Amino acid sequence: MCRLFGLLGNGGSPAEPWLIDTDRSLLKQANVPGTERQSDGWGVGWYDDRGGLRVEKGVGGAASPAEVDRFRAVARAARGPLAIGHLRKASNPMGLTKERLIGFENSQPFAQGTVLFAHNGSIPFPRETRAFLGEFEPLVRGVNDSEVLFWLLLRHLDATPDPVAAFTRTVTDLGRVWREKRSPPRGPYSGLNILLSRRPDELWAFCASLGEHGPALLDRDRPYYQMAYLADSKQVVVGSEPFDGTRKDWRNLSNGHYLHAEATHGLVTVSTGTIPAPAPVARAAR
Repeated sequence: MCRLFGLLGNGGSPAEPWLIDTDRSLLKQANVPGTERQSDGWGVGWYDDRGGLRVEKGVGGAASPAEVDRFRAVARAARGPLAIGHLRKASNPMGLTKERLIGFENSQPFAQGTVLFAHNGSIPFPRETRAFLGEFEPLVRGVNDSEVLFWLLLRHLDATPDPVAAFTRTVTDLGRVWREKRSPPRGPYSGLNILLSRRPDELWAFCASLGEHGPALLDRDRPYYQMAYLADSKQVVVGSEPFDGTRKDWRNLSNGHYLHAEATHGLVTVSTGTIPAPAPVARAAR
């Protein structure tokens, strides 16, 4: 599974400390030994101080000798009001070869216009889900199930200004595909942990999963899909788990909840809430 990082600040907030320096930085999460090593791609997207969106990606592990210098350079450059980072450990619901799974087009975050998106988890039927993408279906570039999820969410964002409603409609569509296939028994996704931004002054995080997935990557006392965030009036940091183990003020973003952060007049405000769960998904989770 993948790793997520999101930062929203009140100005030129540097992402580098969280990406590189802290004891549980994204780079350190990329270098966990064994089968959990995040070795299938990485990416960082950010809005610079002029509001321009940049996305830089790699195809291997961020901590690998071939990638680490570029990852460090991108981390230094990622300075602005908003940044989203991603480490990829590829899911493979279509049974593809490793060679087909890996590539820049399959690394995250994904972007379209001003929208930036990263996902941790998997959906079991990306081919079948493409039928729900409508006019966005021809825009799929890779073979990553997360990209199909991106365009599905984008389609619903195009129809409603409310990201929570768009997320719920996305889950409804995944449930329709799953009910048609009647497989796997766990439900229409493993995890839908998502970071989303549509402009430099906002950050959304959604935490949703079905079934048991063991402990988190670094903190073995945390559930795998439980997210965490650190917030004050100057910035909010959101991730798959806390990026700084020395601080005790990280808060949990648990399964079935969302976070919305907004930067206004130099202040960052954060609110959280419960994601409305469509009935078919709720039944599948039991």
